[in-house]
Parts: sequence; C-alpha cells; structure tokens
Amino acid sequence: MYYSTTYDSPIGKMLIVSDGECLLGIWFYNQKNFMSSTHEEVIEDDQLPIFEKVIKWLDDYFDGLNPKIDFELRPQGSEFRKKVWRILSDIPYGETMTYGEIASMISPTMSAQAVGGAVGANPIAIVIPCHRVLGKNFSLTGYAAGVDKKIELLKLENIFYNI
Repeated sequence: MYYSTTYDSPIGKMLIVSDGECLLGIWFYNQKNFMSSTHEEVIEDDQLPIFEKVIKWLDDYFDGLNPKIDFELRPQGSEFRKKVWRILSDIPYGETMTYGEIASMISPTMSAQAVGGAVGANPIAIVIPCHRVLGKNFSLTGYAAGVDKKIELLKLENIFYNI
C-alpha cells in the first residue's frame, strides 16, 4: 500500500506518494506521466514523517534555497531509467545539461531520444531535477508538467532564457 498527500506549490498543485518510508513520486496534477509508476492502492495520509521532510524540502526549494535531500528516494522504473535519474540527481542546482550530454555519459552510442524517454518518465519531479535537462543547443524542450512550469523552475534557480 502507498500513501499520499498534496502540496500547493507556487506553480501548481502536486501529489506526493510514499511507501511509508521512502519517497516514490512527486507529480504536478495533470502532468503527462501522473502516477504512472504507482501500481498499488494509494490512500491519503498527511501524517507520515517522510511527508514532513519532503514538504519542508519543497518549501525551501520554492523559497529559492538549494536544500539538501534528507529523505530516501525510491523511484520505480527500469534499470536504464534509474541510471538516467541518478545522472539527473547529480546536475547541480542552477546548472543544466542536454539530453545528448547525458546520453554520452551512459554510452558513446546512446541516443538522446532514449534519454529523453527516461527523463520524461521521471516520477519524482523537482527533487530528481529533470527540469534542468535541455535540448540540443540548450533549447527548451518538453517537460511532463508543461514547458511553462519548466521555465518557472529554471527561473527560480536563476537560469534565464529569452522566451
């Protein structure tokens, strides 16, 4: 059984899901992959200690801080996706990478499109910072929650683009 709570971020309402100990997912409502990796019954429970930590982290993040993660992540996905998500987790606050750069870190023959599929399936928005991944020539490309939210997150981290 999984547990959930909601979070009203400055850029949209979010759902947080845990197994009771680890963070499994954070999604903006109505994003493309909403709860796609959640395959068990989910009940609402606002009282879990993990949720207190995650909400504190999100509050700090949206206050413009670079909070340290003090809770365990357990994203659900294939080994390839988990490898991509680990790379995403290493992108520093306020910095970006391209899909191609991530692909080349995995294999010289890896396609940026394969990486894009894994990035788009990221179940832990913001904490696993898929919003920091850009297209070729550092262009703004898709974001499961919408490019408008991606732009807001990049601006929050002082990454500016002429849009």
